[in-house]
Amino acid sequence: MNNIAKHIKKMGKTCRVCLFFLLPLSLIGCVDTVLLPDDKTVDEDFWKTKADVSEMVTGAYRSMLATSVINNLIVWGDFRSDELVPVSSPTQTALTELSAVNVQTTNAYANWSSLYSVINNCNIVLSRAGGVMAIDPSYTDGDYQVDRSQMLALRALCYFYLVRNFRDVPYSAHAYMNSSEPMNLYQSAPDSVLQLCINDLQEAERNALDPTAYTDWRSKGLINRDAIDALLADIYLWRASVAHSAADYGQCVAYCDKVIASKRAAHQPGRNETVPKEYPLADGNQAFADLFITQNAEESIFELQLDGANNSNTALCQMLYKYASNSSTTGYLKASTLFGQNGVVYVNNNAAKNSDYRYWQNVYAVGSGAESFDVRKMISTTVPGTGDPSSRGAYAREERAYTHFAQNYIFYRLSDVMLMKAEAMTQLAADDNDVQLRQAFNIVQYVNSRSLYSGSLSSDSLKWSYYNSKAGMESLVLNERLRELSFEGKRWYDLLRYNYRHVAGVDYTTTLYRQEVEGRARVRNSQDMLNLVVRKYASGGQAAASKMRTEPQLYMPVYQSEMEVNPNLRQNPAYGSGKDYTKNY
Repeated sequence: MNNIAKHIKKMGKTCRVCLFFLLPLSLIGCVDTVLLPDDKTVDEDFWKTKADVSEMVTGAYRSMLATSVINNLIVWGDFRSDELVPVSSPTQTALTELSAVNVQTTNAYANWSSLYSVINNCNIVLSRAGGVMAIDPSYTDGDYQVDRSQMLALRALCYFYLVRNFRDVPYSAHAYMNSSEPMNLYQSAPDSVLQLCINDLQEAERNALDPTAYTDWRSKGLINRDAIDALLADIYLWRASVAHSAADYGQCVAYCDKVIASKRAAHQPGRNETVPKEYPLADGNQAFADLFITQNAEESIFELQLDGANNSNTALCQMLYKYASNSSTTGYLKASTLFGQNGVVYVNNNAAKNSDYRYWQNVYAVGSGAESFDVRKMISTTVPGTGDPSSRGAYAREERAYTHFAQNYIFYRLSDVMLMKAEAMTQLAADDNDVQLRQAFNIVQYVNSRSLYSGSLSSDSLKWSYYNSKAGMESLVLNERLRELSFEGKRWYDLLRYNYRHVAGVDYTTTLYRQEVEGRARVRNSQDMLNLVVRKYASGGQAAASKMRTEPQLYMPVYQSEMEVNPNLRQNPAYGSGKDYTKNY
């Protein structure tokens, strides 16, 4: 998977299909400029052997490595939250618009075509792979089911991102092979799209790749049963937050438990582990090295593979480190001031120092009083030292080459799943005396404690007496997810779930356009959520909040060029019929 050229034969027929997999695709407009192979060519040249199917599955994964995909993941999941701010120079118009919440429908990050390209690649495999079994006996039903499982899951992952960022999106399970095919799809309501994803994932889980099938990069680079269960937990948690559904929270817990049990079963105790860990998480600063330097750590579940030789994570490098070349002194984005202040994001029971390794490791130059900080997580290749991190102090920005940027992109890891479970259990608690609150606290405490210097555990570990209520636990989980998963594409969605739990009247079964036609009042967002989002601003925070007052304003607009080619699309009502963002107070 690391090198599509390594796995795909250097033949004309293969190159034609390989190029197709790398092309941007719009699934929602019949566009003559979209180059698609016609059915006859593909059927004649491909889908005859097990190797052909393997090559096309590889191509679907490969399309997820596109710079446009990873750029969107960073901007949508991190930049829109309180985590990241734009640098003053260089500037990128699309980022400036997002920061000011003055988004235009021409904004580059409103372009969903790269994810629809991945979806179509998955659909092609799903529509063609089954026929190979009748041609090549070596391609068994078991092989087909595993390939099908991965493609169903990858497609569901893409649709989940689309729903969380655009809300109402076109859904298609059809493989588009010819540019003459009509692609003018209507948008579906998010509830129906999420249910289709759940249905696909439940089918995928039944025939999923065993998490222990491989011991190399494929154990984390291919979508296996653990990855499917983590994605199911995430979707159920999202839907539960929107609909205030105890049943969906329960499903989230159940799928989290499956992942946790699987990780426990696969864990091989280390030499110093005399008693098996309750959760197989690396200790202290070792977690940073395992997850973000060595990569494909034991506790990881699914991550895109970018090894720097066959492919490079240029998007991550440009956004967080060097925006254009090796001589660039900054990326387009920096961590907000929250991460450099002792006791703001990170728990600090001792005002003199902070014993949380993450405080020191996630950004450079902490404690300097700056308004923004260079991100260190996923950038530094220096293994942290041992001992009290406060004694070592802040890290200075390090040098790393712009080219061959070998940095995987993590979608799910065990601590993320543990905290999803804690979030769901907190919401399932009937009142402040419910035992599930203490159980959720114990999970959060485990994640938190593994990141504390061992010499400070007794004084700096979380105290149950500080959080022993439903509101206290909800806040704790939200903050621990920020500490643990910062810059990993999670925070904006965490904040949206928090928002949905604290508002009423949300209807995910109908599109925003339909609600406007019916004259329904727009759902007002939680002021507490808005206060969290805008705390990253040195100035202008309240102006930004005023443009995020209602539910439609939390979602991206439909890209202008898509609106122009597909008459069946309806623009997010928070945006005008033209190109300017409509402020709705």
